[in-house]
Amino acid sequence: MKLQDKTVVITGTTSGLGLAFSKALAARGANVFGLARRESQLRETETELGDSYRGITCDVAREEDVRRAFEKIAEEAQGVDVLVNNAGLGKYGRVDALTADDWDVQMAVNLRGVFLCTRAAIPLMQEQNRRTGFGGHIVNVASVAGLIGNPGMAAYNASKFGLRGFSEALMKEVRYDGIKVTCLYPGSIQTDFFQTADTSIAPNPMTAEDVVSTLVHVLETPENYLVSEVMMRPLRPQGRSA
Repeated sequence: MKLQDKTVVITGTTSGLGLAFSKALAARGANVFGLARRESQLRETETELGDSYRGITCDVAREEDVRRAFEKIAEEAQGVDVLVNNAGLGKYGRVDALTADDWDVQMAVNLRGVFLCTRAAIPLMQEQNRRTGFGGHIVNVASVAGLIGNPGMAAYNASKFGLRGFSEALMKEVRYDGIKVTCLYPGSIQTDFFQTADTSIAPNPMTAEDVVSTLVHVLETPENYLVSEVMMRPLRPQGRSA
């Protein structure tokens, strides 16, 4: 897909990977709609990226917020070429010490939010497929925690394992509508995610720009070429002396 003039929707767009994705795709000529909860940061991102970026206040776990956001996008852009389900969070702790609220918020953002945004985007992509012969591309940002369980991360693991299953089933549902589905599984990345999750990170993580390069690659593949899953890890997570 050529990204020039394409309509891209990115969730969790005001920090970390979402902000890096927004900058990179806007730089390639895409029209980016960024969804996030923090109004002030959305406006700051609009100022930084200019006319190629439009921020929409949206809590992806709230059905009405998502409905309004995609109605606005459909009005302004007449369709969606790319949806990047990036919004996510982690609340770590042993199962016997984890609160129900910590469990619920991870399932709400990491799974329910992906479902709501995807459900809203699919009809727009299906209509586009009927008009042009190609529907679009949905990219779900999971984690290596969606492939490997670890102590203290059971809730986060459950949400990301669930996202993997959702992505695989979705891919098989919509591939004949001309819609690609890709699930990304990054390892340690130097973003504010780990500070928010109140946990440590490997001393030599990947950068957000490393993951951006993979996103751009899978989006720019030929129409009949689907990269359905990609795992990414730092080569030397502990550094050269390990």
